[in-house]
Amino acid sequence: MFAEAKTEAWSGRFAAPMDELLTDYQQCLDIDIRLASVDIAGSLAHAEMLASIGVLSGQDLADIQRGMAQIRQEIEERVFPWAKDREDVHMNIEHRLTQLIGDAGKRLHTARSRNDQVATDLRLYTRQELDALGDELKALVSVALDLARTHAATLMPGCTHLQIAQPVTFGHHLMAYVEMFLRDIQRVRQARERLNELPLGAAALAGTSFPIDRHFVAGRLGFAGVCQNSLDAVSDRDFVIDACSAGAQIMMHLSRLSEELVFWSNPLVGFIEIGDRFCTGSSIMPQKKNPDIPELARGKAGRVFGNLASALAVMKSQPLAYNKDNQESKQPLVDTLATVRSSVRVFSRLLPSLSVNQARMRAAASAGFSTATDLADYLVRRGLPFREAHEVVALTVRRCIESGKDLSQLTLEELRQFSPVIEADVFQSVTLEGSVLARNHVGGTAPAAVTSAIESARKRIEAA
Repeated sequence: MFAEAKTEAWSGRFAAPMDELLTDYQQCLDIDIRLASVDIAGSLAHAEMLASIGVLSGQDLADIQRGMAQIRQEIEERVFPWAKDREDVHMNIEHRLTQLIGDAGKRLHTARSRNDQVATDLRLYTRQELDALGDELKALVSVALDLARTHAATLMPGCTHLQIAQPVTFGHHLMAYVEMFLRDIQRVRQARERLNELPLGAAALAGTSFPIDRHFVAGRLGFAGVCQNSLDAVSDRDFVIDACSAGAQIMMHLSRLSEELVFWSNPLVGFIEIGDRFCTGSSIMPQKKNPDIPELARGKAGRVFGNLASALAVMKSQPLAYNKDNQESKQPLVDTLATVRSSVRVFSRLLPSLSVNQARMRAAASAGFSTATDLADYLVRRGLPFREAHEVVALTVRRCIESGKDLSQLTLEELRQFSPVIEADVFQSVTLEGSVLARNHVGGTAPAAVTSAIESARKRIEAA
């Protein structure tokens, strides 16, 4: 895959060749190869601009376009002669272009530096990856909404401190993750908007003396505008940190969901079963069915968090303008975008595979006196101050614990021992169905509210 190369683009300044160890130490071609298509696109736009201002002839432009077309084909067919000694994707492509078309390939680098070329390529790459990630997130939200609709009325325990608190529905629980993923879509979109300015034209750090047309190139490459300061243009990696930050939050959300999937799929809980295609077995215990995908997502989240810390550390003490440190921002960016995209994609396939044990969920929701707050609300509606109602219900729960009964199993006479305001209609409040139906408002867990939230979320996806 990799070929031997000769000298560096700047070697004329030096009396001795680069140490072999340094050559390997500084190369980033294994990561850079991913930037090949955007590097070609950026170079073609730059060449068109140079031709439009008369720096390149029409023949030079045609030769460059022909050469780049061949290079693109060679890369796609995996026959391109990559050479690590040329450090990066930019020098490899420029070298090959010069081999193919001669001096026109050398003239292509007029009015630009690798500094602004790298910055442009990274922005183009990040933009296309964020666009793809946004699409993956929309697909995940759509799948989650389908599952939430199916289970809009499926009762399950809602917990705080991982202790049973109040009954909710599984659809409502899933909609909490939908809200997280919708915020993630916003973060991805905002990161894309902030990076969408063209650095090319800043050259090494101070701009160029050629009469370039930066807006021409920006238009060709789909940038909304151009970077306004040449020093900032070549040294800024905020967009890398933005992408890594958005990726870290997405993985945090997937990790939370993963934790619940692992917990729910444990036979001791038995709320769900994950499809066989997304689990593995044991090499020694034939009965095992392990939730490997959620577990892997939890582990990968840690690596993505580390990428964010790495990107921040690379930038934290750099003076203006470009420094070689910036090369180290590529690895966390590329790894984050690849890891997050694949994780989101696999969850879009995993969620439809879930089998939900509604009976186990309902039985769990019946435990732990989950309708105690509903009884307190009932007493408040009967005229008791909430703090007094709270104490009445606490005493009632104590009695239930002592007698081994649930609140819904107490008779009216037993309940009235704690408060004379209790009437027969109390049983409409202390059932699981009564509890969730009573919360029929925006953000509530009533099936009708869940269905309404699903429709609202679908519209928000369409508008995203």
